[in-house]
Amino acid sequence: EVGILAKSYIDQGRLIPDDIMTRLMLNELKGLDRYNWLLDGFPRTVAQAEALDKECQIDTVIDLDVPFETIKCRLTARWIHPASGRVYNLEFSPPKVQGIDDITGEPLVQRDDDKPETVTKRLQAYDAQTKPVLEYYREKGLLKSFSGTETNKIWPHIYAFLQTKLPDVSQKDTTTPR
Repeated sequence: EVGILAKSYIDQGRLIPDDIMTRLMLNELKGLDRYNWLLDGFPRTVAQAEALDKECQIDTVIDLDVPFETIKCRLTARWIHPASGRVYNLEFSPPKVQGIDDITGEPLVQRDDDKPETVTKRLQAYDAQTKPVLEYYREKGLLKSFSGTETNKIWPHIYAFLQTKLPDVSQKDTTTPR
């Protein structure tokens, strides 16, 4: 029920309100206190960050500083085959025939939240709400920023940083609580 409500905001190009998003996330985090975990895109507001801090101890916050236009280009280049959920990206993994699913030959569609006008609205709202969150975590000494436009250039730096923060799990059974 909460997920359907959240989707209605996304489809309109709006961010999910704090109370709904916080309820979704904190419910998912219950019982994970014995594990290392990584959140992507949450918290997006100071109110969400404060609610998260009341429930969990945050060790590190990573900011991926990617230009607005890079993000917009990537998102608006995404097309899907609705029946199967196959995702194509016109820049990175295009279909063999533009606008057509490789397997079925059926038309591809662009999700409402990937349309240029929706992406622009979402990114503007995200930027306005997220700057205070970055400052919140910067003041706590938890923020580390990485800038760039290409995953393969940013990721090695993030990975090296995370290796200083997390125990080496590459040689351990990852299903065992830590």
